[in-house]
Amino acid sequence: MDGSASPSRDTATPLLGSEAGTAGCHAGAEVLRDAAAQAGKSETLERYAADYPKGPHDQPQSMCPAFGSLRVGLRMRRTATVLSGSACCVYGLTFTSHFYGARRTVGYVPFNSETLVTGKLFEDIREAVHQLADPALYDAIVVTNLCVPTASGVPLQLLPKEIKGVRIIGIDVPGFGIPTHAEAKDVLAGAMLRYARTEAENGPVAAPRSRADKPTVALLGEMFPADPVGIGMMLEPLGLAAGPVVPTREWRELYAALDCAVVAAIHPFYTASVREFETAGRRIVGSAPIGRHGAAAWLEAVAEVTGAPRRKIDAAKNAVLSGISAALAKAPIQGRITVSGYEGSELLVARLLIESGADVPYVGTACPRTVWSDPDRDWLEAQGVEVRYRASLEQDLAAVDTYGPDLVIGTTPVVQAAKQRAIPALYFTNLISARPLMGPAGAGSLAQVINAALANKVRFDRMSAFFEGVGSGETAGVWEDVPRARPEFKARYAKIRAALHKQEEAVGT
Repeated sequence: MDGSASPSRDTATPLLGSEAGTAGCHAGAEVLRDAAAQAGKSETLERYAADYPKGPHDQPQSMCPAFGSLRVGLRMRRTATVLSGSACCVYGLTFTSHFYGARRTVGYVPFNSETLVTGKLFEDIREAVHQLADPALYDAIVVTNLCVPTASGVPLQLLPKEIKGVRIIGIDVPGFGIPTHAEAKDVLAGAMLRYARTEAENGPVAAPRSRADKPTVALLGEMFPADPVGIGMMLEPLGLAAGPVVPTREWRELYAALDCAVVAAIHPFYTASVREFETAGRRIVGSAPIGRHGAAAWLEAVAEVTGAPRRKIDAAKNAVLSGISAALAKAPIQGRITVSGYEGSELLVARLLIESGADVPYVGTACPRTVWSDPDRDWLEAQGVEVRYRASLEQDLAAVDTYGPDLVIGTTPVVQAAKQRAIPALYFTNLISARPLMGPAGAGSLAQVINAALANKVRFDRMSAFFEGVGSGETAGVWEDVPRARPEFKARYAKIRAALHKQEEAVGT
């Protein structure tokens, strides 16, 4: 398809919901979700609900999910990214992306109530895509609907699939449909795998830059750059090699990922990507080569799927397990630690900490439970660990209060709350997941930062003692005089509010 045929405005208009267009992104998740369903997005929302089930508290408190898919696109070579959403959302997403090291321009198609409701926004997106589609610069263009365009039914599926040889990938990533940014990575990765799989089924495709001379294990989930190298070394005695990491860094790696012997769901929540691999006839292995027990079980699982003989399995174990044991013994961790985060590797980190000697009574993850995380959950629960999927901030904080840890690993608000309690704390994303975790290289990688943080307890106690008696809450800050509580004012305004509430009820009846 060359994209020359343009859908008429009448074709697009019935899909556009005026309710979302007039209410805006402040309308609330339920209003936007209902508007999206009425505007023709029911199938997309139902698929997201099945792929990324929410928890009993609706969904975890997290950053905008579109940050995940945006980050995936910005990390890929020869890939352009276009956002369609409210200006404030686009500003926040691009700011965060550049804060995390993105060095590329993010395209933006603005809108107003008129262009949103009449269908002109879709035409503007289509025009922008045609202007961008330069095969000398790009292999693919990713167009992402944020909340309001999704709720209004902007039909990205009607965009051309290809323009001048440049692939066009349109996805909806609404905050009211996808719980976390980690799962939004899967939305884009899955869409790209589906496109690449279709291309491979229809004819020859471009060869990857480098190709292993052995069957490969595709690695599902973002990880520290040294981990795939370490995994490759562990696989070598089995006659296997580490394949591409999905999400990939360029388009042609998608073909190599699909051409694997088995898929390792290192991060177990990539449901859409797993579906594409299974459609291509590939089998999935859960967990990861984390710690001695994890590495042994993972090598056995990979060998079972690939049919490796026992002698090769034993050789692979002998090559790495003693090194992992030595690294763990050399860098012990002693102390009680609670773990929480929203990256999806929280259970793996908890396993590694326990094998390092730490007492880990609780691990919470914002991601959902899947069959591919069951090996980690089973192992952790056998050690007496409370495992909480779709954990809320309140549950993570309750774990801190319940278990009284010496160190807290968590999200920003959990870390902040722990430090206010004079408990050392580390931010999971920047300080824990940004390290090698797999095999011998990962076995001792956490000890330095963990033990340094544990040793800071004395400093926290000293600071707490020094600032004891200083105001907090409404008495915090710098004052000429000590602030005095005025309960009479609170009581007076409480009576006024109660009276106004009665008047409102009377009018309503």
